[in-house]
Amino acid sequence: MFSSISRTITGIAVATSLTITGAAYANPSMLKTFQFDHPIFQHPHPFATSHMVIQISGNDPAIWSLALNNAENALKLLGNDQTQIVLVAFGPGLHMLLPNSPVADRINALNKSGVEFDACNNTLQAMARALGHVPKLVPQAMIVPAGIVRIVQLESHGFSYIKP
Repeated sequence: MFSSISRTITGIAVATSLTITGAAYANPSMLKTFQFDHPIFQHPHPFATSHMVIQISGNDPAIWSLALNNAENALKLLGNDQTQIVLVAFGPGLHMLLPNSPVADRINALNKSGVEFDACNNTLQAMARALGHVPKLVPQAMIVPAGIVRIVQLESHGFSYIKP
């Protein structure tokens, strides 16, 4: 009997693990390719002369709008081809990248302009444990191993840090 219960518990644990891990890969992901010394991007900007990383760590739609305004203004003033912008969402800020976010349409428009939206896998997995499933993200979100590590990586490669 113990063996049967043990197999059942193991089976449930494996199924849960696969569900949480599998769903996280619905979006593009850097989980297997992340190398601190060699940043990769969903939208490479080989001719960019300005590089910005914008931190999104709060669950506040007003701050999200401000961050998106910052990105839009930078693109208008500096030009799409000369400007590389990565928004990194982690902690409560990951709510910005959920499909029902009040800024989801703006994310889509800015993504088409070459702005990258990175989602912290550590936060995603914490949310999955709390919810019992990995929350769905907007399709434009790129999953990175850790939001704060992504910010440090980009800063170490010349990106200007912005926190609205």
